[in-house]
Amino acid sequence: MKPKINFAKRLLTAGACLVSCILSFETTTYAQDTTAVVKEAGAPVKAKPVKNTFQSIWLIDNQTVMVPFKGTFEMDIQHRFGTVDKGYSDLWGLYASSNIRIGVGYAPINNLYLGIGLNKYDELWDVSAKYALLKQTPGESPVSITYYGDLSYDTRKDATKDLFAHQSDRFLSFNQIIIARKFSDKLSLQVAPSITHQNAVNGYYTKNDSTGQTIFEEMKHDHFAVSVSGRYKLSDATAVLVNYDQPITKHATNNPSPNLSFGFEFATSGHTFQLFMGNYSLLNPGKNNLFNANSPFNYTQADGTRVKGGKFVIGFNITRLWN
Repeated sequence: MKPKINFAKRLLTAGACLVSCILSFETTTYAQDTTAVVKEAGAPVKAKPVKNTFQSIWLIDNQTVMVPFKGTFEMDIQHRFGTVDKGYSDLWGLYASSNIRIGVGYAPINNLYLGIGLNKYDELWDVSAKYALLKQTPGESPVSITYYGDLSYDTRKDATKDLFAHQSDRFLSFNQIIIARKFSDKLSLQVAPSITHQNAVNGYYTKNDSTGQTIFEEMKHDHFAVSVSGRYKLSDATAVLVNYDQPITKHATNNPSPNLSFGFEFATSGHTFQLFMGNYSLLNPGKNNLFNANSPFNYTQADGTRVKGGKFVIGFNITRLWN
């Protein structure tokens, strides 16, 4: 046994000497390259933004903080049935009058997404832009921030000008800042304050004489609101969605109702299907925030008007991505 042990020791010693010689030779010959490698290895790794805060650009009726990658083309089909409060008579709104929107969008450059769509209600065309201002990045930014803007145009015929005294009255603009955070692989939350502007509001003269004029406006031109949304993943392909929209501006009359929505999301790499119940049915962010008449619960407005709740609608969103 002793000769074998000595032979093994000698073999290991010889091998170690050979390796040392090779390393010494490479160190001497490639000193500059080795130094560069050491510096590169020692450089701090740049943090990357968090991915997939949400699965889709939509979370029920609201936009998420997500902006598709450059070169992505998307098609959206959104459908809202009638309110469920009539029960079996119209199969909880499934046989009632419905609203549909078909839209497409494209990301021409990184962080920018442009869209266009047509809404059945009011024959409304809309164009939108979405830009990622800040992305959640470990050690750099705790949240993602995205700007979203939508401009819609009512194309209904109005030969007598009963609806629109001027062409500018057909426009409605919506602007929103979306702030989101992905807390874990399962939970993502966002909050989004917004302002909607309408060029024309209904009103009438309460005084119009030689002493001057006083006009009563039923609503204000600008409307502020805020939405809070969340997504919780149950599996890689399924998630629970919750959203709440709260009007902030108080109008003289016709105050819009808040929106409470909840549902499920089923996703693949190229498709997203969302099935839910909520109160919004107008399929346009400005219209929903200004004119929603479906309330989730009973409440009394400032003028004493009693609003009946329970007016939910069943809806779904389908998105298809190509990139």
